[in-house]
Amino acid sequence: MPSSTSLSEPPRKRRTAPRVTPKADAVPERIHDGALPRGLRLTASDRPGQAQPVPVRDIPDQPWVRIGIAAAVALLVMVGGWEYWARSYGLRTADIGDSPQAWAEQRAAVKPDDVLLVGDSRIFFDTDLAWFERLTGVRPRQLAIPGTNGRILMQDLAYDPAYRGLLIVGMADTSFFRPDGAGIGGPWISGYQRNREPSQISGLWIDRWLQGRLAFLDDDLRFSSLLRRNDHGWRAGVDSPYLDVWKISETFPGRQTFMWHRIEEPGYLRAQARGAWHNFEGPVQKPAITGRVIAHSRRAVEALRRHGGDVVFLRPPSAPPIRANEEKRLPKARNWDALLAGVPAKGIHVDDLPNAQGLYIPEWSHLSRACARVFTDAYVRRLVQLTPRLRLRADAPPPLTPADCLKGVPANR
Repeated sequence: MPSSTSLSEPPRKRRTAPRVTPKADAVPERIHDGALPRGLRLTASDRPGQAQPVPVRDIPDQPWVRIGIAAAVALLVMVGGWEYWARSYGLRTADIGDSPQAWAEQRAAVKPDDVLLVGDSRIFFDTDLAWFERLTGVRPRQLAIPGTNGRILMQDLAYDPAYRGLLIVGMADTSFFRPDGAGIGGPWISGYQRNREPSQISGLWIDRWLQGRLAFLDDDLRFSSLLRRNDHGWRAGVDSPYLDVWKISETFPGRQTFMWHRIEEPGYLRAQARGAWHNFEGPVQKPAITGRVIAHSRRAVEALRRHGGDVVFLRPPSAPPIRANEEKRLPKARNWDALLAGVPAKGIHVDDLPNAQGLYIPEWSHLSRACARVFTDAYVRRLVQLTPRLRLRADAPPPLTPADCLKGVPANR
């Protein structure tokens, strides 16, 4: 039976909601069971049939300006604190560090008649380039590399037909007479072309710019390096990073490198640096290897001489605890004397320089900064007697003596 309502009222029209064309980027209220609430990241399932755009996410309402300021202040405080620590520890912005790119820069700048220094860390630390220039009017170019066989560097220049200058080859006996391998500098030499690419050169410039302003950007004392040194021998049978060479030098423009002043002071850092060398202990060198090294050296010197160059060997000092082991492994008569007898080149040994005796060698292998000048003075005055390629300036200062660098040196050195 029909209802009374259906009889008294006309039938109502069915109300329908206005049709709205959905926008392409509209966010559905609910895609399916388990979908993320509105406002969270859209996924591919939210846009069926569409090319996938970059994921978007709503930015919540937050006091972003205040948060940004707080983050900037926190960053400045942390960087400032780290910089304060670095400077109080003895790091300086003038120390711009050394690198394969810096070496390649110097190598690329070599001119045919340049005076070049090659070898290991001893000639690298122990030559005062400015004093060399003060005495001769010539500033040598520093191409030595720490931990590197000077013989390999000598060969690199000797077989370069464009070079016809004077090569001063510094040598630590056990490094120069090692049987094989260049040492640390091997990749520096083989990577020379790559390190002259624009990306490497621009990286070098940026690094220098930053290091000139922030002392904590020191390769030897960066945070990652300090973390590694917390390993005091945690793994049995594995060399501990704690026993490696830490920071011992400072490098300035032109790769002028000196002993870091904190190593010159008695204390924990100097003791650690001495221990890192293990007194140069090692096996006795076999005579056959020595003969082979001398033969290679002779061929290199002869090659250099064929295109107008020349070589002078230089043996810087080492302290008695290390010198004793060097003599045990490679007696002077069997390496230095034999080298000069077998190679058409002259040499300067520290033992033959009266004004280079008793100098201060803080960590037993490299001279203090002040004594590097005295040693440079002593060997350059001998050098000008051995080669006509250099002359002592008429206004050169009088010879230095050990007293010029030992003032203030601690008695327990």
